[in-house]
Amino acid sequence: MREFLWDLDGTLLDTYPAMVAGFQRAVTNLGGTVDRQEVYTMMRQHSVGYAQAEIATRFGWDQAELKTGYQKYEPMLQVAPAAFDGAKAVLQRVQEVGGHNYLMTHRDQSAQRYLQRAGLATYFTDAVTAAQPFPRKPDPAALNYLLDKHHVDRTTAVMVGDRNLDIEAGHNAGIAGYLFDLDHLIDVTSQPEVQVASLTALLPYVK
Repeated sequence: MREFLWDLDGTLLDTYPAMVAGFQRAVTNLGGTVDRQEVYTMMRQHSVGYAQAEIATRFGWDQAELKTGYQKYEPMLQVAPAAFDGAKAVLQRVQEVGGHNYLMTHRDQSAQRYLQRAGLATYFTDAVTAAQPFPRKPDPAALNYLLDKHHVDRTTAVMVGDRNLDIEAGHNAGIAGYLFDLDHLIDVTSQPEVQVASLTALLPYVK
């Protein structure tokens, strides 16, 4: 594989600590408490939206209030998330073999700032962020946009992410999916072509 489409949160950058802390602060602000590990697990196994729905239902809150609180606190805490070990090496290897890296994230333009601060921005050819009105993964529309725009040979392309929905989005776009499951939390239902616990383990697949 040499055309890599990347998820951001939990795949390239370790954004979860601030995401969980922001979520906990939003819950506290509404008068509740929630366990850090529980929130992290819900976000990893499903999504932030899933966690918001579950916790709002538990406390009988309006989910929109919890979402508003999260969107207020998370950016305040998410200053300069660190890149996972191996991220730079894999991105660099993709370029070395004549391939390209593309970003596909539901995060807003802050994604570009975080990549810049982590020293990874220069490795990307193009990106889709929340600024573009594509439906959420596993819908393949955003991936199809990038693949078609850059005339990518789909037999050499792969979606890399940390959740089942990333892999499903890749498969729905007719490309492979590599699952990065750092802490073995995912109940894998998406049939990824490759599953790793370290990004460095992806290096042999870049050719």
